[in-house]
Amino acid sequence: MNDRIPTVEVVDEAGERLAHRAVPAYQTQQGIYTRGTSGFFQSIRLYSGIFLLGMYFLIPWLNWGDRPMVWFNLPDRQFFVFGATFWPQDLILLSWLLIICAFGLFFVTVFAGRVWCGFTCPQTVWTQIFMWAERFAEGDRNARIKLDKADFSVRKLRKKVLKHGLWFAVAWATGFTFVAYFIPARELVIDHWTGQASIAAYLWIGLFTAATYVNAGFMREKVCIHMCPYARFQSVMFDKDTLNVAYDLDRGEPRGGRKRGQAADHSQGDCIDCGLCVQVCPTGIDIRDGLQYECIQCALCIDACDSVMDKMGYDRGLVRYATEHELKGGKTHWIRPRLLGYGAAMLVMCVAFGYALTHRSTVDAKIARDRGALFNETRTGDIENSYTLTIFNKTSFDEIYEVNLTGRPGARLVGPGELALSPGQTRVVVYQVQMAPDLVVSSRLPLAFRIEPSKDAKNEVLIESTFIGPDRWQ
Repeated sequence: MNDRIPTVEVVDEAGERLAHRAVPAYQTQQGIYTRGTSGFFQSIRLYSGIFLLGMYFLIPWLNWGDRPMVWFNLPDRQFFVFGATFWPQDLILLSWLLIICAFGLFFVTVFAGRVWCGFTCPQTVWTQIFMWAERFAEGDRNARIKLDKADFSVRKLRKKVLKHGLWFAVAWATGFTFVAYFIPARELVIDHWTGQASIAAYLWIGLFTAATYVNAGFMREKVCIHMCPYARFQSVMFDKDTLNVAYDLDRGEPRGGRKRGQAADHSQGDCIDCGLCVQVCPTGIDIRDGLQYECIQCALCIDACDSVMDKMGYDRGLVRYATEHELKGGKTHWIRPRLLGYGAAMLVMCVAFGYALTHRSTVDAKIARDRGALFNETRTGDIENSYTLTIFNKTSFDEIYEVNLTGRPGARLVGPGELALSPGQTRVVVYQVQMAPDLVVSSRLPLAFRIEPSKDAKNEVLIESTFIGPDRWQ
C-alpha cells in the first residue's frame, strides 16, 4: 500500500500561491476528541438545549385538569394535547403539521443552512449532554486522548465507569420519559420500580435507553454524516445567498504560526494554523477546506476562532456566518424567489392548519344509503328509503345527539330521535325516510340529516344525501 501523502496548493485568482499543505489520500477511521469552548454561539446551543430538554423531561409530569398535559392514550385511542382531545380520525391534522414542519425546515435551510442540525436537532442536543458527561468524567480533549492511550489502571477504570454510568443514567431517563408520554408518569414510576409495569413498558424503556446510549454515546457524528437524509439533500437547497459557517480564505491565507500580538506581514494571512477550529468540531472537519456536507452549522469553530483572534489582537470574523456572495465581495440578496416561495407556502398552510384545528367538529358522522334496494313501498303506499348512520363521539364526555331531517318538507324520519354516546364511542343505526307518493316529484330528491349535539350545539353536522323514488315521472 502506498503511504505517500499528496499535497495541494491554494492559489488566488491571479495564480499566486497562497498555501501549500499536505492532504491525506486516505485516513484511518479514528475517534473524534472534541475540545470544550465557550462563546456566543456555544451559549445559544447551551440555553436552547436546556430549554428543549426541560420541556421533554418536564411535560409528562404536568397535568391539565385531571389528566396529563400531553398523553397519547393508545389503548383508548385518545390523544390529549394541552386540553384538546384528538382521535385517530384527526390524524390528517398530524399530516398537515408534518408538512408545515417540512416547509419550515426548507425555509430555514435556504436562509441559514443547516442551523437546525447545529442547535435544535435531538441528536445534537443529546450528544451535547453525553459530551458534557465525558468531559466531566475524563477531562478535556488532551486528557481524554492521554487516558485512552494509557495502560489499564484503577484510575482509568474509575473514570470510564463514571462516564458510562452518567451516559446510562441519561439514556434511561430519556427512555423512561418517552414511555411516560404514553403511560401517565406518576403511575409508571411506581409500577416500574415495583415490577408491576407491563412487559411492553419495560421493553420500550429498554429499547429507547439502548438507542440513546448508542446514538449519543458512540455513533454521534456518524448519524449526522452517514444516516441523516437531511445531510444528503440539504446541499441542493443552498444558493449563493445562503448563510453558512465559512472561512474567509482571502483574509486567512497563507496561514502560519506566529507569536501572540505579532501582526501578520504581507506574506501571511490572519490564520495562525492553531487547529482549534478542527478540535472543537463535533464532526471532525476542517472548515478551512470550504463548505462540506458534514458541517452541521453549530458555529463552535466561530467561537474558537474568535477567541484566538482576540488573543492575537486581530479583528473577529475570520470564520463567521457569511454567504458566498459576501465572501467574494458581492452583495447578499436576502429577498429571493425560492425563499419567498417556501415562506408563503408555510404561511398559507399554517393559516389553513389553524383554521382546521379551531373549527374541527367534535362529532364524526356519515350517512350511507342502502344500495341493496333503491326504494321500498310501505303498506300505506309511502315511498321509503333506508339509510345507515355511523356516528362517533370525539369529545371527552358523554354526549346526546339529536337526529333530524331538513330540506325536504313532508319527509318522515323513522328511527331513534336521540343517540347517547360515551367518549370515543361509535354507533351504527339504521334509519328509514318515508314520503307520500305525491311528494316524490322526481326520481332523485335532495335531503339532509342534521346531527346536533346537546352540549355543543355549535358543532352540529349537516350531511347531504339523496332520496330515490320511482322514475314514472321521467
